[in-house]
Amino acid sequence: MTDDIRLAFAHPSERAEASSQTPCDRISLRDYVVEVEIGAFQQERGTLQRVRFNVVVEVLPLTGPIEDDVDRILSYDKVTEAIGIELEAERINLLETLAARVAERILLEPQAERVFVRIEKLDRGPFALGVEIVRSRDGVDLAGQDHVEAPHPRIVYLPHDAAVSPQLTGWLDQLIAMDAPLIICVDAGDIMPPQAGNPLAQRRIDLLAIEQNAWRLAARDRRAKVVETRTELDWAMKNGQTCIWAPSKIVLDAVDGPSASPADTAALVAWFAGEMSAKELLIIGADAPNAPVPVRQIDLATKTI
Repeated sequence: MTDDIRLAFAHPSERAEASSQTPCDRISLRDYVVEVEIGAFQQERGTLQRVRFNVVVEVLPLTGPIEDDVDRILSYDKVTEAIGIELEAERINLLETLAARVAERILLEPQAERVFVRIEKLDRGPFALGVEIVRSRDGVDLAGQDHVEAPHPRIVYLPHDAAVSPQLTGWLDQLIAMDAPLIICVDAGDIMPPQAGNPLAQRRIDLLAIEQNAWRLAARDRRAKVVETRTELDWAMKNGQTCIWAPSKIVLDAVDGPSASPADTAALVAWFAGEMSAKELLIIGADAPNAPVPVRQIDLATKTI
């Protein structure tokens, strides 16, 4: 078997390596199978069939150390998300159409330079019927395409008295059932952070005190998970996961960060609500801060939110 024939049937990762002209990194999704209604033939309408995706995305190597930072890389979730968005947008007849749309959506990500997409139908016989395409950033017109709008979460600020209230479970029951993803923010609670003479050191200490209290709240209600990166927050919001914000990473990485000290937690939460384009900032049992999003304040005695 010649190399050309072997590569024609090789995994897209091998094809990408063989055809690359510049040094690059690659991420891959292998053997991702979903059930979907697809196909141009009448017998394919009204029935689900298994479709397998293999995708390789070439990205330019990062400058500087990655520092184990998920927000610096192209997340695998962006690949599966691109597939899900295109499958849900409308019924598609051709694998070629689906492959092109998936590739172009992945190329909307700023890190993506070239994409190999192989899609195969698995239920049309004792074989796999498929198509493979290659698309590169310089070969696709992305001007008219936009990212899917990120969810607008409801951000709830629970100062210490609210976080330890016996009504907490009832409040969370109501909030989780509402119409937006839920992100909970807390203060340092009854934790007394050490005092440092250096403002930068004190800022980190205050942020860590908030994060300790976040973990205490997560231990009280297992439905809420402590989350620190924007990538994790985006994934959680799209997948129905309630989050408790651990602020250090987002605050310290922000180009235009909050002007208030972390000790002024209400102001910090108001800044975060603006960064997340929150649907609403709900304050329980505390004074409402100035915020760039709608703010609602409720009393600690309130049972129905």
